[in-house]
Amino acid sequence: MPLKLGVLGIDHGHIFGMLFNMKAQGCTCDAYWTDGTAITEEKFNQVFPDVAKVDDRRRILEDPDIAMVLISAVPADRTQLAMQAMEAGKDVMVDKPGCTTLDQLAAIQEVQKRTGRIWTVNFSERFEVPAVTKAEELVFGGAIGKVVQTVGLGPHKQNLKTRPDWFFKRERFGGILCDIGSHQIDQFLHFTGSTDADIAHALVENTTMPDHLEFQDFGEIVLKSDGGHGYIRVDWFTPNGLPTWGDGRLFLQGTDGQIELRKYTDIGRPHVTNSLFLVNGDKNELIPCADAGLPYFPRLVADVQDRTETAVGQAHTFTTMKLAITAQRKAEST
Repeated sequence: MPLKLGVLGIDHGHIFGMLFNMKAQGCTCDAYWTDGTAITEEKFNQVFPDVAKVDDRRRILEDPDIAMVLISAVPADRTQLAMQAMEAGKDVMVDKPGCTTLDQLAAIQEVQKRTGRIWTVNFSERFEVPAVTKAEELVFGGAIGKVVQTVGLGPHKQNLKTRPDWFFKRERFGGILCDIGSHQIDQFLHFTGSTDADIAHALVENTTMPDHLEFQDFGEIVLKSDGGHGYIRVDWFTPNGLPTWGDGRLFLQGTDGQIELRKYTDIGRPHVTNSLFLVNGDKNELIPCADAGLPYFPRLVADVQDRTETAVGQAHTFTTMKLAITAQRKAEST
């Protein structure tokens, strides 16, 4: 029987990828709720005309046929919705950041442990990028030896005319490292095989938005663990000339080679996405990866149905958010 989904909160555009990729696995969805009117709502209704808005989220939470809830509400509001869903017996996929404070994370952990439900964060810069799937195949197949460092770059385009008020309020969006930095922390832990890490350095700045004093347009993190080292840079500086939201890249340095991922564009070849460059003892090649697949989504469906943990480890997700929030706090305390 197809998995039935419900949607709580469509305030961030990541809901499109979350729902599209789950529907591609045969999942069904006929209802969404959002608090007020989201800036994404008109487009959402156009893309998913078969998903109707309900005026009370209890209609989703109390529907016994809904197995999983997708949440892309304002970041600060995601914890309450996720806990309500788990208490109602639903598994949860939440947009990043899954939460914005350590207190929220502790509350989620308590409810998840008690209910036994899945709480997964859609780190789309890994889960929705075929080039990362190919990199996993190569890395875990030994193509570059042991990964000793990751460099994750996450530039974003401001697109100020499309941004709601919450986007500029620190308490609501969680801070740049908690928010978009969490993508890169996820990839660092995954590719170095680390189960935890120390935040050696963290920094945030606002250099371009004097009218929005709480906003942060630049951030960086240095991580170290028993598994390797990581450098992360995230920003809101993508120029308008780039045909996409950001030139996201990931560099994997191994003991026997290196990999570079150009995820969303390749400057000079602007319509080329999902390129991977591999250099090792006998190869020096460019590998197109658009057809490498997105295994997170079918694995997640199987996990919901079989009560397994194959898409991503629950402990890994908790640790990723713990480190992202800790880095954010460290940066703001210095």
